[in-house]
Amino acid sequence: MIITLMTNWQAKLKYEFSAEDGSFLDELRTRLNWDKGLFLQLLSAMKACCESTETSDTLDRQTAQGFWYCSRFIPQWTSHERFPRHFSAEYYKCAYQLLDGLADWYFFGESPSGSVFELDLPE
Repeated sequence: MIITLMTNWQAKLKYEFSAEDGSFLDELRTRLNWDKGLFLQLLSAMKACCESTETSDTLDRQTAQGFWYCSRFIPQWTSHERFPRHFSAEYYKCAYQLLDGLADWYFFGESPSGSVFELDLPE
């Protein structure tokens, strides 16, 4: 019997990338609700994953699919004219840039901003 222990970020990413009930992706897709707190949790888990796998020569396929999906789906879905946008255009622009930056970091193995990657979003 093989037992695999997941780190906190791994469990969070699995939950988020599977769009489990109450996740950011679930809220976004089914309720058309951009929850800032859930989004920051998603970004934090993605960042922790990038930090943890930065020197790895191989990537987990499911995790890679999640990074790719989030960096493409979230901007497309929320840019639709009927998506209720409750925050500034600058907020969404920064959010999309963070998703792109994290995906680049995961796939290429280095933070796009050097040693520090901040999860800064305007109010």
